[in-house]
Amino acid sequence: MDDGGGVPIGGFCAERFDAVRVAFADNFVEQGELGAAVCVIHRGEVVVDLHGGWADATRTRPWAADTITDFYSVGKGLLSLLLLRLVDRGEVGLDDPIASVWPEFAAGGKASATVRHALTHRAGVPAIRRHLNDDDLFDWSTMTGALAATEAWWPPGEQLAYHVNTFGHLVGELVRRIGGAGPGEALAALAGPLGADVHFGVPSDQQHRCADTVWDEAFRIPAFDLDRLEGLNLLHALAHFNPPGYSSVGVMNTPRWRSLPLGSTSGHGTAAGVARIYSALLDDDRLLSPALLRAATTVQAVGHCPILDDELSYGLGFATTTDRRRLGPNPGAFGHYGTGGSLGFADPVDGIAFGYVMNHVIPRWQSTRNRALIDAVYRSLHR
Repeated sequence: MDDGGGVPIGGFCAERFDAVRVAFADNFVEQGELGAAVCVIHRGEVVVDLHGGWADATRTRPWAADTITDFYSVGKGLLSLLLLRLVDRGEVGLDDPIASVWPEFAAGGKASATVRHALTHRAGVPAIRRHLNDDDLFDWSTMTGALAATEAWWPPGEQLAYHVNTFGHLVGELVRRIGGAGPGEALAALAGPLGADVHFGVPSDQQHRCADTVWDEAFRIPAFDLDRLEGLNLLHALAHFNPPGYSSVGVMNTPRWRSLPLGSTSGHGTAAGVARIYSALLDDDRLLSPALLRAATTVQAVGHCPILDDELSYGLGFATTTDRRRLGPNPGAFGHYGTGGSLGFADPVDGIAFGYVMNHVIPRWQSTRNRALIDAVYRSLHR
């Protein structure tokens, strides 16, 4: 099938949720969507699993059912889950110092930083101070060593500041040190039994399935000299572009980037893969104990973020629903957005698990595309 505008759309949509199919098609015609997929699981049943558009900027490669794409910060929710499972097993406590498992992290005034601080973006290291290059980016020990040595920008616990990219190395190294497996291996072990097609580091023999990420022409990466910046301007530059490719600029779509197990930024997967993880979280204690899931999805930190210049609300690694960024109409919904509008979330009230991935990154903090899909889901449920 297609959307009537020549865009190929495939997959499945239950009749009750036809409004989601219409909204998905409209995104291509009215919202400039290039390639995307959306999956909705309602109380364990897949009711929407659609894919459409193109996996490349030249529109020569149709998006297939098994196309995977970079979902950016959607990975933060999945990475947090890996650490939370270790907490659930009693291998580390939420209020244990990070330095208790990673002694080098105590440097630079960070001895009091805890696992809870790491999961709530309050560990005080939203950027690395040492200037790094893109060869450093692909060396895990160099990156984690530089992060551990960084002087805290604020005393741990004092300031909520979105750890745009460092979250991947901070929480990923905790997962590795506590669990003995790196974030890529740990996610594969979790996702495999669930049939969830998500990756922190896409195997080389699977990279042919990757859609190309295409940043909208409206994006303008500022030119700057790190040696001339100070204060918040320096913090912003370092958080996003130290190393230069930390946010994927200049390295996206390369085999090295797709192979990088950086859960904050370079995670890849399908919409169905993301939705399957969130559906499993709603399935009693399949992934987390009920008590820890309640804590993880209840507001733990809220405040104005100097990185995003907005109010944020976080549980333990998961963003909680707010009036500014609603994950449906119900309280208690939780998940994580990614650059360009990709999204994974779960709604315990209505039993919804939702995954949306796309490859055309637009410079909007609020995505009209995912909002149209979410609204269509709940219209279908409550009509």
